[in-house]
Amino acid sequence: MTSSLERTFRITALAEATSFLALLVATYVKYGHDEPVGVQILGPLHGLLFIAYVLLAFNLASRAGWATRTTGLVLVGAVLPFGGYVVDRWLARRPLGATG
Repeated sequence: MTSSLERTFRITALAEATSFLALLVATYVKYGHDEPVGVQILGPLHGLLFIAYVLLAFNLASRAGWATRTTGLVLVGAVLPFGGYVVDRWLARRPLGATG
């Protein structure tokens, strides 16, 4: 079950990271060109993906037996630009069933 959960988390991590970068661009457009529609659409979408990322990270951490430090670093990945991409790559390189 962890592999299915891990796959779901990796997809969510990539979607969350992409929405975060798109939201940063939309924020620039909002304040640089007075066009708020991108933020109005991407803000709630990114918020939902962020919440899903955090919930899935905690769920996966408990099932996979991650150390507290590992869980913390994965959660930091949600608040850094490109962080979700780094977390996805880290998960892809781990041997199946690896913990910690």
